[in-house]
Amino acid sequence: MPHGGFDALTETDLRRAGSVKWTAFPDVIGAFVAEMDFGVAPEIKDAIAGALDQGLTGYLPQHLADALSTAAARWYAEHYGWDIPARRVRHVPDVIAAFEYAIEQYTVPGAAVIVPTPAYMPFLMVPPMHGRRVIEVPSIEQDGRWVLDHEAVAAAFADGGELLVLCNPHNPLGTVATRAELERIAATVTAAGGRVFSDEIHAPIVYAPAQHIPYASLSAETANHTLTATSASKAWNLAGLKCAQVILSNDDDEERWEREGMWTGHGTSTIGAVSNVAAYTDGSAWLDDVVAYLDGNRRLLGALVAEHLPDVRVTMPEGTYIALLDFRRTGLEGDLGAWFREHAGVAMTDGAACGLAAVGFTRFVFAMPRPVLEEAVLRIARALRSAPSAR
Repeated sequence: MPHGGFDALTETDLRRAGSVKWTAFPDVIGAFVAEMDFGVAPEIKDAIAGALDQGLTGYLPQHLADALSTAAARWYAEHYGWDIPARRVRHVPDVIAAFEYAIEQYTVPGAAVIVPTPAYMPFLMVPPMHGRRVIEVPSIEQDGRWVLDHEAVAAAFADGGELLVLCNPHNPLGTVATRAELERIAATVTAAGGRVFSDEIHAPIVYAPAQHIPYASLSAETANHTLTATSASKAWNLAGLKCAQVILSNDDDEERWEREGMWTGHGTSTIGAVSNVAAYTDGSAWLDDVVAYLDGNRRLLGALVAEHLPDVRVTMPEGTYIALLDFRRTGLEGDLGAWFREHAGVAMTDGAACGLAAVGFTRFVFAMPRPVLEEAVLRIARALRSAPSAR
């Protein structure tokens, strides 16, 4: 569907499709989970149909795993200028599986995982499940951009931190790190002798003039201390197909994966691999169309907030289709996600789930048809006008 057709999708259409985003909360606009409402590329549909016709529904075969490694490596080379051997691209069901592997392999029990906040919620939830502490490092706002507090990261390493979570493009802040910002992170990590888990799942969704730079591609030092995770799932709307990639950027990590990584990769979906190959190989035109539409959505969201939500702030995302709405000036307290579901009919994630730095915010996914996006903001505005605690 060309992006002009996305406007025609209605709430009824989206609810009928049956995704969790549109069925978890009946009669509520879904903006709480990082899915898009735009279906999938025709090339991916054709690839999946062909795999089903072929009967390719068993465990992931080596020839398909190799094809995906080649396709992902080519995507990184052509779009980000990072040439990596295809053999160093391995497969996991999702990025969190890769995160759990990084925690187990690169930290010791009782050590800390450093998580800049606001953060993708599982980055705060998963480390304690593996016997690790979480050190939250609140991000700071500079010139309308959320950036890393480097001094606080250095202090966190000194406090027992062993692994830094680098989410770039950032979910939910929308920041796309510049080369200078990444180089400063690299200096801090190298000085501390730490490791980095680089989540690059949103890398294909970046708005000009921002550019995605793979952190491990900066230098030999970053290649040696980084485990990179990515997937076609967010950019091509394939999250339910359970397929992601781990990029191993040094010999030691490649050898370690050969010894320890088999079980982590087990369960990667065969149909997911088919869809990821199709996305990386033939999905560029569809993606370009969607990114152009999302670029319009982020600008529309900013304009709607400015017009209808005078006490609310939103920072323009440089990448992803996620934004943080700042409700701190409204006087609302408590679980804002629950409050807006009940009073506005809009489902967002309460900022507190993203860390202490996001209390008073909500996480809003704007990958929806523009008429639905406008209706969501208008519902929020009506709810705020009627709220006794809002100013």
